[in-house]
Amino acid sequence: MAYGEAPGLDEVTARETAHLWPRLKDHVTPLEWSLQAPLIAEINRLKRERDAVILAHNYMTPEIFHGVGDYVGDSLGLAREAARSPARVIVQAGVHFMAETSKILSPDKTVLIPDLRAGCSLAASITGADVRLIKARYPGLPVVTYVNTTADVKAETDICCTSANAVQVVEWAAREWGVDRVILIPDEFLARNVAAQTPVGIIAWKGRCEVHERFTAADIAEMREAYPGAEILAHPECPEEVLAAADFAGSTAAMNDYVVQRRPREVVLITECSMAANVAADAPDTRFIGPCNLCPHMKRITLENIRDCLLEMKHEVTVPEEIAARGRLAVQRMIDLPPPAVPARYDMIRARHHVAVELI
Repeated sequence: MAYGEAPGLDEVTARETAHLWPRLKDHVTPLEWSLQAPLIAEINRLKRERDAVILAHNYMTPEIFHGVGDYVGDSLGLAREAARSPARVIVQAGVHFMAETSKILSPDKTVLIPDLRAGCSLAASITGADVRLIKARYPGLPVVTYVNTTADVKAETDICCTSANAVQVVEWAAREWGVDRVILIPDEFLARNVAAQTPVGIIAWKGRCEVHERFTAADIAEMREAYPGAEILAHPECPEEVLAAADFAGSTAAMNDYVVQRRPREVVLITECSMAANVAADAPDTRFIGPCNLCPHMKRITLENIRDCLLEMKHEVTVPEEIAARGRLAVQRMIDLPPPAVPARYDMIRARHHVAVELI
């Protein structure tokens, strides 16, 4: 259906949003577009007026990701963009810990989040006080903390990591501290999956992502039976047996690169639902197949509350400077490392290493 056939659009809105329709037409109906396009046009005008940029995570819905996102990607990519963006205002189309990270890296900028309730089960699983107790129990060992954590946790951290570079960061920390064990918190499954790729010993915390922990090896087996030609890509926050049964394991950015570069005929993304819709715009010849799980926190971010936060400049995210300064060192160390290499097939890596994880 041609863009101009979408009902209810005035001439100005139609002109300002026409270039977006080709990327959204397979995921948005014309009726939905008639409601979304005016919001997108208004948000993009407000960004210019406010000197603002929108950082949109890969789990945002397509109309946000493609319609208003200025920088899109995974946590690591958005952290890098937050640090170097010249804009005066940053709107975090993601969850609260991401907005805190942006503020840590850009203390002089105004950081907004459209909904203060957009939290994270994994970030809520650990506190700064917990990390202090861990450090007291394992003195002298470096603390590597997943970026999916609150600012007070980052402040107790030696270096942050993401799912894209966790192996790289763990091995860097072991070399820098001259140790053979590293504390990697808070995601238990990420820690176990990192342990399968490195000889460095891992001490882990029992935190989990409510989206990824629900996937099972049985899900993979069912997909294999129903779609024998499909390539299955899994996020490292999934259980070990899920990654062992998949064809590839990697961050959302690595999944995106895999699909765009390899162009598989059929693919299954074992991660949050919106990921497939967003990647599909750059891989039109690939068929994307479920399953997926929704993140209720990511889905709190909408076009309406993005518009409202820019219109009213509300829901500002702040971090006390003492905490921000300590967390900044950990995040900056992560950013300063070179980009990680694209991971290989997980089951091939697993055959080389299997190191037991000590769970706190």
